Amino acid sequence: MLIRAARAEEAGALSELALRSKAYWGYSDAFIAACREELRLHPGDIERRRTTVAEREGRAIGFATLDGEPLEGELGMLFVDPLAIGQGVGRRLFDHTLDVARGLGFTRLILGADPNAEPFYRRMGAVRVGSEPSGSIPGRELPLMAVDLRV
Repeated sequence: MLIRAARAEEAGALSELALRSKAYWGYSDAFIAACREELRLHPGDIERRRTTVAEREGRAIGFATLDGEPLEGELGMLFVDPLAIGQGVGRRLFDHTLDVARGLGFTRLILGADPNAEPFYRRMGAVRVGSEPSGSIPGRELPLMAVDLRV
């Protein structure tokens, strides 16, 4: 597996990957449609959001974004293609993003997790620090988690 910087022309494909990944949890088509805009990456987002791709055999199988500026930033997105879930792709992307963040001087990353992904982030060392409203589904609350990069 290769971890590399995303390219602007991949924005559409990565947006579709995010939707497939979200659908992995069994959400309805209507739910996924409601998330479409929130999970959309535009070509101009790729560099600004420090988007990283996990690639296998020339195909993107996951991606992550590192948003904000030091000292505190955000793991804005981390999605793995359903066909690659359980193969260590998420862990590699998470670890890579934390390494990049540390190198840039971040001391803490926050993330809004899908409730189904909260156990994964806990295993990665994130702790729940509260909740935040969903950007797509009115009335839905998402776990707000944080990772201290100084430890």
